[in-house]
Amino acid sequence: MAKKKQQTAGTPAVAALTAAGAEFTTHAYAHDPAHPSYGQEAAQALGVAPERVFKTLVAEVDGVLTVAVVPVSGSLDLKALASAVGGRRAALADPALAERTTGYVLGGISPLGQRKRLRTVLDASAAAHPTVCVSAGRRGLEVELAPAVLTALTAAVLAPIARP
Repeated sequence: MAKKKQQTAGTPAVAALTAAGAEFTTHAYAHDPAHPSYGQEAAQALGVAPERVFKTLVAEVDGVLTVAVVPVSGSLDLKALASAVGGRRAALADPALAERTTGYVLGGISPLGQRKRLRTVLDASAAAHPTVCVSAGRRGLEVELAPAVLTALTAAVLAPIARP
C-alpha cells in the first residue's frame, strides 16, 4: 500500500492522515444517492469484502458523544459500546448533532479529522485484516489503511462492539 499525499480529495480526514505521515490509499467511486446503504455501496463499488469496510457511527454513551467504527456487514451493539467505554447506556446520536460535531455529513462521517475529537471505539474484528476501509470524509470516497494506524490516529479502544 503506497502512501498517497493527494490533497485533491480535500477532506479533513485525508489532511490528518497526510499530516501524520501515515500510509494510506484513497479510493473514489461514483456515489448513488438512491443506494439504501452507504457502507454496502462502498464495499460493492470497491470490490472489497464488507467485513473490511467499516462504517462510522456516532452514539451517546451516558450523555457523552462516542464514535463507533464497525464493519458494514454487521450492526452496532449499543450495550457492548457502552461497556467498552465504562458506560451503562448508549443510543445513537441525533443525526444533526453527529454532523455538527464531526463536521461531516451522514454517509461521509470519518473517524479521522473530525471537527471535535471524540472518544472512539473500533470493533476488534478490524485487527484480523491487514487493511480496512473507512470513509475519507465524503460520500464516494474511502480511505484504506492498517487498523493499527486507524487506532493510533483516533486513540481508539479495540473492543467487540459489532453484531453480525
